[in-house]
Amino acid sequence: MSENPQFVSTWRDELPGFFTELSPTPLKNSRLLWHNAPLAQELGLDETLFTPEHAAGVWGGEALLPGMAPLAQVYSGHQFGVWAGQLGDGRGILLGEQQLPDGRKVDWHLKGAGLTPYSRMGDGRAVVRSTVREFLASEAMHYLGIPTTRALSIVTSDTPVRRETTERGAMLMRIAQSHVRFGHFEHFYYRREPEKVQQLADYVIDHHFAHLAQEKERYALWFNEVVDRTASLMAHWQSVGFAHGVMNTDNMSILGLTIDYGPYGFLDDYQPHFICNHSDYQGRYAFDNQPAVGLWNLQRLAQTLSPFIDVDVLNNGLDRYQMSLMRAYGKQMRAKLGFHTEQMADNDLLTTLFSLMAREGSDYTRTFRMLSQTEQHSAASPLRDEFIDRGAFDSWFSRYRERLQQEEITDDARQQAMKAANPAVVLRNWLAQRAIEGAEKDDPSELARLCEALQTPFADRDDDFTHRPPDWGKRLEVSCSS
Repeated sequence: MSENPQFVSTWRDELPGFFTELSPTPLKNSRLLWHNAPLAQELGLDETLFTPEHAAGVWGGEALLPGMAPLAQVYSGHQFGVWAGQLGDGRGILLGEQQLPDGRKVDWHLKGAGLTPYSRMGDGRAVVRSTVREFLASEAMHYLGIPTTRALSIVTSDTPVRRETTERGAMLMRIAQSHVRFGHFEHFYYRREPEKVQQLADYVIDHHFAHLAQEKERYALWFNEVVDRTASLMAHWQSVGFAHGVMNTDNMSILGLTIDYGPYGFLDDYQPHFICNHSDYQGRYAFDNQPAVGLWNLQRLAQTLSPFIDVDVLNNGLDRYQMSLMRAYGKQMRAKLGFHTEQMADNDLLTTLFSLMAREGSDYTRTFRMLSQTEQHSAASPLRDEFIDRGAFDSWFSRYRERLQQEEITDDARQQAMKAANPAVVLRNWLAQRAIEGAEKDDPSELARLCEALQTPFADRDDDFTHRPPDWGKRLEVSCSS
């Protein structure tokens, strides 16, 4: 363990004009509420860093570690399908890039760190509610095996912050391989600075796609990989029932990471057109729209690259998206259904199940988890009792068992494989809300309990973390302020 992690600042050193240098603005009476011990260990951080002598230290923007060079990045983007112009880090500051012993680098990005030149009409702050939600979501996604940013610490304070009501200011230390977004490329394209778009592409390839750096067709290969990563991410989201809520181009990672958790939601009842963002009046970012929006955002990215990548090459890259998406989604859904081979009728089995689930409001996570207990030669299933139309379920289940019998695998082996693909625990909004309410009282005990459960989402358990939401939990609304 190293008490002093090593930091560099390649963004500052290699990309002048892409940022503004400034330091965080501390909160009033800030204190460390919670930190991510497993992630800290992965980063080689000494535990003494999380017991600062004075207030919240680096976690609250009150101090910098050696080598840190804080800055706010500038970018632009399309928000809800409309060009929004210049955006940028309006409440977050990139403190530096930690140099890890294995050669990798990770950004330390402090959210809620105060006003920047890119805050527009905002106050540059985050609140306990939004900070806890992002902390939990990024860690939940990580343990589900979905590419994501991570969360290292939560700081709370006595600073009043006005949202729908007055709340307390907070900060989150976000860790990521990179914070480069589609919107970074859009910013300089729409400013008619194509040389800077290409400069950024070179930076991203050199630092994050180094295996392509010496390739003659490196730009085409790089764009293809961005397309594939984005398609894979959309497939992951759909397979676990995750809705992001704000898929603006400035919230799309060039590395295919889930980034910027705001009004997200995991499906409770299976509703294909589930809208998790109370501010999304048109349903643009509804659950079933996410794959199409992923392609739309890639098209915006392709446009920014057109000055130095042939249009036919870009279109060929975009043409990869649907096949890449379907390949990834098909693989994940076959795993959830327990199919180890591929057959033409598999898609019909899945869509019929989804139709049943949508008609009855079946719980998405519980349905697939309970399906994992199926025995191919037994018509008995705990899942049957979850359906009102038993006849429709029996008809589907009979076809499903016939399909399982065509696989050369034992029930035990298949059930174990299905449980590894069908989580028992996801971050339901009502579970997050309980942790938030405790954190707002400076009590992290429920946060700790939930964090522990999210670290083993595929383990068998029978407690409140696997239950359907109570009535109050179904009525929770989240918006862009979340």
